[in-house]
Amino acid sequence: MPTFNHKPRILFLYGSLRERSYSRLLAEEAARIIEEFGAEVRFFDPRELPVYASVPETHPKVQELRELSLWSEGQVWSSPEMHGNITGIMKNQIDWIPLSLGAVRPTQGRTLAVMQVSGGSQSFNAVNTLRILGRWMRMFTIPNQSSVAKAYQEFNDDGTMKDSPYRDRVVDVMEELYKFTLLVRDKVDYLTDRYSERKEKAAKEVIQIANSALEVKTNNQRSSP
Repeated sequence: MPTFNHKPRILFLYGSLRERSYSRLLAEEAARIIEEFGAEVRFFDPRELPVYASVPETHPKVQELRELSLWSEGQVWSSPEMHGNITGIMKNQIDWIPLSLGAVRPTQGRTLAVMQVSGGSQSFNAVNTLRILGRWMRMFTIPNQSSVAKAYQEFNDDGTMKDSPYRDRVVDVMEELYKFTLLVRDKVDYLTDRYSERKEKAAKEVIQIANSALEVKTNNQRSSP
């Protein structure tokens, strides 16, 4: 089992481009909290990220996002709820992260915390969708989550979050994410090892061995007098 000496690496994604984006403010508050627990954090700025599949995967913003996902050991997704679901800005970022890059899976085995902000009464539509996406991306989504209602009332002018039960929940979520990341990150290979993938790999190896043997036999026959 590998031993990690560095701080847990947490990537934050948020789903709004507004100047005063409450999903970003929530993510920034959460980042300050988890840093206090001992994590290293990074953010991806979704501005200038093209719509999925509209540009080659070599686009600088796409590469930046994928490299950050590879760097991370845990992630936090923070989205506004718009029309009863996550925003296109949020989904676009997730769409650009593939399930696999060659033999590497940029999200498999990472921990994930999901959060949302609402302009009205409390809702859980966005976090529920984020949980579905996290499962599809083969991530370990922690049980706790944050949903901040009437978000415009919950932040100070400087962008920090007011003391409230909503902020207490954010602390709970970040503490849980930190703990789960510590527990999971050195066991990812074991936890994500799948029978079906081992079976498929073994079948490919048998074919490769058979092809190699056939090639050797053919070369020997050609070289025989």
